[in-house]
Amino acid sequence: MSAAATGSTALLRLDKVVKRFKTGAGTVHALDGVSFFIRRGETLGLVGESGCGKSTAARLVMDLYQPTSGTVYFDGEDIAQADKAAKKARRARLQMVFQDPYSSLNPRNRVGRTLEEPLIIHARGARKERHERVAWLLERVGLKADAAERYPHEFSGGQRQRIGIARALALRPDLIVCDEAVSALDVSIRAQILNLLLDLRQDYQVAYLFISHDLAIVRHMSDRVAVMYLGKIVELASRDDLWRQPRHPYTRALMAAIPCVHPGRKRKEPLPLQGDPPSPLNPPPGCRFQSRCPFTEARCREEEPPLQARADEHWVACHRAE
Repeated sequence: MSAAATGSTALLRLDKVVKRFKTGAGTVHALDGVSFFIRRGETLGLVGESGCGKSTAARLVMDLYQPTSGTVYFDGEDIAQADKAAKKARRARLQMVFQDPYSSLNPRNRVGRTLEEPLIIHARGARKERHERVAWLLERVGLKADAAERYPHEFSGGQRQRIGIARALALRPDLIVCDEAVSALDVSIRAQILNLLLDLRQDYQVAYLFISHDLAIVRHMSDRVAVMYLGKIVELASRDDLWRQPRHPYTRALMAAIPCVHPGRKRKEPLPLQGDPPSPLNPPPGCRFQSRCPFTEARCREEEPPLQARADEHWVACHRAE
């Protein structure tokens, strides 16, 4: 049974999803058999190095990419098989907050127009009701109602990200994909945005797919965490279980790299990782992590470890996880 199969009644479910891109240099193996699920009102953190496939997974969830194989289910339905009307209805329930808060906003539109547009497309209320909704959204994310008359370039990066969150909330979605939504912000604004997302989840039971390379932020935000390496999930567990007992060598290496700000607290012993990740154009046979793992043995080079449960909802893809 896969990690996705155990969440067959979940809001979002990816089942053995593969995504490959043809390039002049060869075939990029962006995702290879990725499975996970998100329950209603839950936050799943997705972490890993740059280039591991996190953003590709986000775009598959948003139906911006089509999977090479495998299936993405939203509320039990295969999103690739939906007709035009069903896709439009699903877009109202599935929104995204992008990494760059400036390029994701139309510079020619005032903020009020940007926030009103999804309401117009999905026929939500008369003009007066839409304007009231826009004012409410701006207030909910900590901005004044008169911000509706200004253009994106008139705001700071943190304010623009708040506008992006307000746009994602306009239709009261069931799931919001946050793709490195706070990585471009300074520390004080980042904390405000994260706390805002947590408040919105509590108030409206919004589920999040929270993508980041920063484990400290993921620990603060997530209920469960999936760790990706070179297009595959190598570990998936609840946040507390993962931090208490990481079982995959790559997860342990990531956690050991987190700066320790408490002088009296003992740091996790770092693992001696060697070299850089292999190219996704030519992933190694067997375990994807075998070229950098200090515990590699002959079996790791020949046989790919399956993602399987080692404890209650703690999934690991490692021959030595036991």
